[in-house]
Amino acid sequence: MPGGALGKDEHVSIFSFGEFSQERGYKILDERVMRGSAGVMLLLAIIAFINGFIIKDYIVIPFIIGFLMLNFAIGLFINPRFSPTVLVARLMTWRQSALPIGAVQKKFAWSLGLSLTSAIFVLSLFLQTNEAFFGSVCMLCLVCLLFLYLETAFGICVGCKIYTYGIRLKIFKAPVVTPNCMGDSCEIN
Repeated sequence: MPGGALGKDEHVSIFSFGEFSQERGYKILDERVMRGSAGVMLLLAIIAFINGFIIKDYIVIPFIIGFLMLNFAIGLFINPRFSPTVLVARLMTWRQSALPIGAVQKKFAWSLGLSLTSAIFVLSLFLQTNEAFFGSVCMLCLVCLLFLYLETAFGICVGCKIYTYGIRLKIFKAPVVTPNCMGDSCEIN
């Protein structure tokens, strides 16, 4: 379906992470849009990383990371459809057919993203006056860059993998209906 539309059987709600699909029996997202969103976030994170850790201009980090933190918060607490990076990705992929994937594991991945960006944001504020926080901010930024790169380049959602292993280890409750991941790479038994 062009335009990143997920189909006629999906119920759209303003406050929801994903749209419920009657056909599948669980909430779904468009993987093409989500990967595009990860690409936009990767580009912004690289700009922050270059400014902060190569040019040593730390002032840029809280602005960009604060934007990414807000992006994740909008996606989690309102709806990913309204996240700025998802809006850009939808514009970029509007002529492509939708590739529906399960939303529950992406929600966990975005929660992980919100946690990482929140930690980086707070530490980057301290970094403005104390370079002792440089190592912590740098390490967390590298983790974020790695996660975003794997998602964008290879379609590997690290948060989705962690969620799947958490279910297998009985850390998380298994969903009633098993959602699919990109390429059915994280089936939940």
